[in-house]
Amino acid sequence: MKFLIINGPNLNLLGRREPDIYGYESLQDIEKWLNNRLGQNDDSIEWFQSNHEGEIIDRLHSSIDQTDGIIINPGALTHYSYAVRDAISSINIPTVEVHLSDIKNREEFRKLSVIKDVCLTQISGIGKEGYLKALKALQEICGEGKE
Repeated sequence: MKFLIINGPNLNLLGRREPDIYGYESLQDIEKWLNNRLGQNDDSIEWFQSNHEGEIIDRLHSSIDQTDGIIINPGALTHYSYAVRDAISSINIPTVEVHLSDIKNREEFRKLSVIKDVCLTQISGIGKEGYLKALKALQEICGEGKE
């Protein structure tokens, strides 16, 4: 199976940006860590990061017929991007929303996700383990459709 992991604005600064909230590992560290957990199967992960809403939407659109499942950490786009929400809804690919921090216990504006209702689930507040939990959920869901 082929999975796409999309990371939104400012996630390129992980390890430097508010490490007391987001941790000291870079996005590349998290990529390497998760890629090493794929195991000996034929699954593959493509990673994509952009600080630009339109690029994220374009990448979602280009995943049609190319990707079995998507993990998205939309960053701040979580709270206001109806365009990203509509793109996820339009492509009909199982998608899981992930956040490193617990957005429900942060600033008031961070508690709202306009994305979560078009995703299978939202995983928040367990750091990089959220990506692994999302990947396992997608492997299970997408694997059922392949049998």
